[in-house]
Amino acid sequence: MLAWQAAAMASVAEVDLGDDRMQQLAALEAAQRQEVVDRAHELSRLRSGAAIALAEQVTSELHALAMPDASLVVRVTSREDISDLSSHGAADVELLLRPHMGADFRPLTKGASGGELSRIMLALEVVLAGADPVPTFIFDEVDAGIGGRAAVEVGRRLARLARTAQVIVVTHLPQVAAFADQHVVVSKGADGVVTSSSVVVASGRDRVSELVRMLSGLDESEAGAAHAEELLAVAELERASGRS
Repeated sequence: MLAWQAAAMASVAEVDLGDDRMQQLAALEAAQRQEVVDRAHELSRLRSGAAIALAEQVTSELHALAMPDASLVVRVTSREDISDLSSHGAADVELLLRPHMGADFRPLTKGASGGELSRIMLALEVVLAGADPVPTFIFDEVDAGIGGRAAVEVGRRLARLARTAQVIVVTHLPQVAAFADQHVVVSKGADGVVTSSSVVVASGRDRVSELVRMLSGLDESEAGAAHAEELLAVAELERASGRS
């Protein structure tokens, strides 16, 4: 009972504040508010500097991913009302893309196709891999509209991303498939009554044959096999460089 009385008296004393105590609390609140504002300004300053570096690195990656004239801008806009703070600070961050020369910079949601978005995401994740680890990525259409050397570069970057995360890629390009640690072939067939899909892990000679089919549409050829083995060798070099 005595303990309850002491606690109740302390609570009453807290509620029954005098003018001096109110002034102390008001001064404390003002000081803490100013500290939050100062930290928000500092966060916005750091973000503005990081935004320039991030945009330059991602733009460089996009050039290698068959978007030679693309440019990415990270826009950091401070809010007019500095009291409009959130746990993320006092600025809004937006990614803007100019996909080709002559185009305007537009928000990613309005200025990029599905394939371009996949490549932008890949470029962002490659650049941020060390700073923002993510356990699993799934890419579909990341190779849309590309081929040749650009496709090899896409495969190489996916392999680099896979050094620190699980990466699942849906692709029709052998240049990309060759970089996979695990090559899974999905095919559809029908027996005249039922249409079904099958999933098979391709390895060894079967994988070479599948890459040949992806390269030329043929089941097997000497030239195709040589090209497939060359792609696999390039991919193995990339993996070896990641292990060293």
